[in-house]
Amino acid sequence: MTDTVTQAPAAQPTERSSLAKDRLGVSAVMCFIATAATPMTVVAGVMTTGFATTGLIGIPVAFLAVGAMLLLFSVGYVAMARRVRNTGAFYAYISHLGRPVGVGAAWVALIAYNALQVGLYGLLGATAAPMLEQWFGLSVPWWAVAAGCWLVVAALGLQAVDVNGKVLAALLVTEVAIIVVLSVSNVLTPAGGALDFAALAPSELVGPGAGAILVLAVLGFIGFEAATVYAEESRNPRRTVPVATYTSVIALAVLYTFAAWAMTVAVGTDQIVATSQEQQTGVIFGLVGAQLGPTVVTIAEVLLITSIVAATVSFHHTVARYMFSLGREGVLPRALGRTSATSGAPRTASIVQSVIGAAVIGGYALGGLDPLVELFFYAGTAGGLGVLMLITTTAIAIVVFFARTPGRENAWRSRVAPVAAAVILLLVCTAGIVNMPQLLGTPPGSALPWVVPAVYVAAAVAGIAWGRELARCRPEVYQTIGLGAGAATEERSSTGGLR
Repeated sequence: MTDTVTQAPAAQPTERSSLAKDRLGVSAVMCFIATAATPMTVVAGVMTTGFATTGLIGIPVAFLAVGAMLLLFSVGYVAMARRVRNTGAFYAYISHLGRPVGVGAAWVALIAYNALQVGLYGLLGATAAPMLEQWFGLSVPWWAVAAGCWLVVAALGLQAVDVNGKVLAALLVTEVAIIVVLSVSNVLTPAGGALDFAALAPSELVGPGAGAILVLAVLGFIGFEAATVYAEESRNPRRTVPVATYTSVIALAVLYTFAAWAMTVAVGTDQIVATSQEQQTGVIFGLVGAQLGPTVVTIAEVLLITSIVAATVSFHHTVARYMFSLGREGVLPRALGRTSATSGAPRTASIVQSVIGAAVIGGYALGGLDPLVELFFYAGTAGGLGVLMLITTTAIAIVVFFARTPGRENAWRSRVAPVAAAVILLLVCTAGIVNMPQLLGTPPGSALPWVVPAVYVAAAVAGIAWGRELARCRPEVYQTIGLGAGAATEERSSTGGLR
């Protein structure tokens, strides 16, 4: 007789090291991109801030110019995406300048995207708390509103990525709809009785504040790069990544340019600077009230709040996927490189990001700091500069990548567009650093404008040092830096020569 051994059923795994496959189509990825860009916040805040701080009326043409610049950058970006697929997109691409440099870029990315994400909690609290008192007579501290948003973001961060995509899609459609309705209304009610196209003249980008408004315009597009972050979770990424990237940049450029120009038409090109300085974010709501009535004002205010919440969710996912990518490759603790077996979400990284958000909200509340200026404005501007630095470095990495692997793409995608984009981005990034005092609105002699880029330089140096340390003491980890899901099997020759 043969003994029969009955084995207990294997336990179902609760974690794995890969993201969910085939979850996102083009429209879903575009929703993550567009919601991170926070169109309603850009229209209500970034545009009026640009008019007020620079004294120039060229904000509309600045959005058009930045859109064209990012389209040029995207040519090489999506071409490289066909060769390099990694949820830590900038980190993976910059690794082609050298693995330690890639780790340095990862450190910068974590700081920049964290600043953008947690800064939005300050904006939400400062914006929503007064509205709750106006609507319902509830006197709620800003941090309590931010904490409520934090709970929503933390919960969604643990859900399947396609669930989040559906939520963001619903919020985005209504947000864009109100912007279009208001912009059309602005054009139909010109201040001078006739349409004025002065704000669209390229000459309006010439002036002492031109560099500042270009950097402010870049803030409106942050998130466009996220298509490659979600490539691993996309259906047919070779199609999804380029279509989502190009379409999002074009759509945002058209929307922002139209909305900013329409605002100058309704207020008057000779009055838009003074009105923005006086009313700030109240400009858009004043126009809505005068043209469309108080009910639409309330709708616009609600959509501003949902826009901020949606952007917070989107940036949470971006940061969590950067952490996940670094954890999976062993650059950060490997626990961060685990995903839920049920939802496919990067569970540990998402929880860590939620803890960071809670710590910032709690710290600012206990310290009695201003959530709008000291959290949102400073952190958001600093985060935007960090992302601009990453985009610029990635543009250089794209040029190097195709120089080392010639013949894979035509001359336009591998040489002409990448080189032109790198040169233009270097100029804009330099302008951003030089104009940081104007962007932050700090008094002469303040150290803050120089602290921000110095922090990024220090983070990059620390990351490079850690990368070199990995090469010395953990060479098996060092060899997989930037390779993403294919780290175990991908041939070094197919990566363009990571070093």
